[in-house]
Amino acid sequence: MVKAWKRVKANRGSAGVDGRTIAETAAYLKTHWPQIREALLNGSYRPEPVRRVQIPKPGGGMRELGIPTVTDRLIQQALLQVLQPKIDPTFSEHSYGFRPGRRAHDAVLNARRYVQDGYRMVVDVDLEKFFDRVNHDILMERLSRRIGDKAVLRLIRRYLVAGIMDDGVVMQRYEGTPQGGPLSPLLANVLLDEVDRALERRGHRFVRYADDCNVYVRSRQAGERVLDGLRGLYDRLHLKVNEAKTAVAPATGRKFLGYELWCGAGDRIKCAVARKALETYKQRIRQLTRRSGGRSLPEVVERLRTYMPGWKAYFQLAQTPQVFRELDKWLRHRLRALQLKHWRRGKTIRRELMALGASTTDAERVAGNSRCWWRNSYMLLNRAMPIAYFDRLGVPRLS
Repeated sequence: MVKAWKRVKANRGSAGVDGRTIAETAAYLKTHWPQIREALLNGSYRPEPVRRVQIPKPGGGMRELGIPTVTDRLIQQALLQVLQPKIDPTFSEHSYGFRPGRRAHDAVLNARRYVQDGYRMVVDVDLEKFFDRVNHDILMERLSRRIGDKAVLRLIRRYLVAGIMDDGVVMQRYEGTPQGGPLSPLLANVLLDEVDRALERRGHRFVRYADDCNVYVRSRQAGERVLDGLRGLYDRLHLKVNEAKTAVAPATGRKFLGYELWCGAGDRIKCAVARKALETYKQRIRQLTRRSGGRSLPEVVERLRTYMPGWKAYFQLAQTPQVFRELDKWLRHRLRALQLKHWRRGKTIRRELMALGASTTDAERVAGNSRCWWRNSYMLLNRAMPIAYFDRLGVPRLS
């Protein structure tokens, strides 16, 4: 429980339906934990409903999350720490999502290997609202094959049926495992492992990350046969394939976990950042560097330093240095325009540019068009505020 508490505290997160923050829950548990522990041991514990939260998806639409109370997150995390070491080794080697020692990078690299080996068509399957449509009875039956303790199974089912609170009204839940709790990813892998094993028995090359499954084949005809088989497998689990987003298509150019594959020189398959992921990145940079925010350049740089290194680390597999160089150039362009607007007045712009070492001619020309932030930032300002200037400020680079 101590280890579980450290993890919940590190993950932070907001309060559940009880309104208690992590700090408030810590104080609450100091006096109430003996009763909670006793209820867990005698089987009378009842989890609180989860709090419904909707967040926008990058591609449009909303994703529904269910936020448990901090106490229930603690109990779920403790369950996870006991169950995962026992259950995870039974999963397929082709499954990568939410598993210790496995990352999205591993899934992308294996996908690239399959395509390089000549499996150039992909069966890209998308499940419709997977976490909202998990059948409780099917899931519990699959769990009972791996867990013999009926008290643990009973507690897990109570988490599944705890209900959702929205605008103060609690709604019963008859299907689904809410995203937001520590146990949900493990439960998803338990259910979908059945599909993994069926694909293995049929000798397919595939990778799965949570509910994203890509099967690599040599021809479109083979892909159509595989897709028909997958529809039957998912139907048996009461899961629905999203036909609008599912396709049999060339593997190059198809998005998977934020990446897409492309064919380079010598027919070598390489990784690139997917176009949608690039647009999401640029949109975030626009928000961080908008000129109407009233933040100084050092403040903006500090915000960039909290966002860009993580993005760069995730997309380190991309073999497109020119794309990253262009993104860096575009960012510096935006930062120059931001600095110009902060200086605002022509006299201030002239004085500051000359202090940076700009020639009198350059400084006067930029000051003369003082309100053309974007155009000025792209031309004469490059000499006064070169790459080294932004390096000194600590602006991260992708390239």
